Amino acid sequence: MLRESKGNMYSWLTHQWNTIKGECPHGCSYCYMKRWGKQKPIRFDEKELQTDLGSGNFIFVGSSCDMFAYDIPQEWINKTMSYICRFKNTYLLQSKNPTRFTSSGWWPESLKICTTIETNRSYNSIMGSIMGIAPYPISRAEAMARYGTKEKYVTIEPIMDFDLDEMVELIRTCNPIQVNIGADSGNNNLPEPSKEKILSLIDELQKFTLIDQKRNLARLLK
Repeated sequence: MLRESKGNMYSWLTHQWNTIKGECPHGCSYCYMKRWGKQKPIRFDEKELQTDLGSGNFIFVGSSCDMFAYDIPQEWINKTMSYICRFKNTYLLQSKNPTRFTSSGWWPESLKICTTIETNRSYNSIMGSIMGIAPYPISRAEAMARYGTKEKYVTIEPIMDFDLDEMVELIRTCNPIQVNIGADSGNNNLPEPSKEKILSLIDELQKFTLIDQKRNLARLLK
């Protein structure tokens, strides 16, 4: 089902669409999907390949589960990417494992890619990085750098405490056209940075990219 994008999702998106559903293999403690309780096992919903994606939309593909996680079968990715090529839309892919973005061989002209870098630090049990389930932030940045001049975004959400110089360098490595910054909306008791650190980060990032402050960031900037 093609769903209208609402709530705390990116304001510039129009819709969300998911072929891969169920409990995300990354298991991040702060995942917004946890508010709906225990998720069903990961699965591919063949019925979604009958969805009319329309035209002229900006669609977040895979918004409810990281469709590029290590455990996601390549066949599922291939089917999804092949299908979106049939429609003239702009698509956003976001993953903590961006190295798999090109694994299907399909790359629509209007495709945008994004990775999450919540911090430069390794809060393993929070970020899903323990036991190698999700790549560490530095690995995500290095993978994004390999996509050259493709239109790339970075999302710092939920922002966690960081080291300014190291964090700025990680983002610069990705070479994004825009950085989206948001805070924890789920009362997950995360290690959060001070207002001053966030403003310093924004000042530094604005020297080389655009910044989109999500509504939920206002709580940390009071």
